[in-house]
Amino acid sequence: MTFRRASIALEGRCFVISACQYLTRADCPSDYRAIQGDDPATVLIRGGSCIVGPLGNILAAPNFDGELIQVAELDRGDIARGKYDFDVVGHYSRPDVFRLHVNEQAQSAVSLSGREPHV
Repeated sequence: MTFRRASIALEGRCFVISACQYLTRADCPSDYRAIQGDDPATVLIRGGSCIVGPLGNILAAPNFDGELIQVAELDRGDIARGKYDFDVVGHYSRPDVFRLHVNEQAQSAVSLSGREPHV
């Protein structure tokens, strides 16, 4: 699961803050019938919150042992550093292979079969 979060951070070159709930049977109303049983200590949702940096580094590892608040110091410069080797807007574009063509002429939003489009 942490691998998925790290890949999201790497692909987006952004911080990923994943907030996952930790819940035991004792945290639920008494009339709730959990399929895991009625022992108050039974873990229903095990948590796993974590914080991942834009370069895929784990800043706060997931914890599955109980309730906690994850804290990490974020360096916003990591976002810019992540763009040095992966820039989705194409600083390394190939104009010899790809080009963007924008047709600025008015176009019909709808065309019907067998009819000339209205402009």
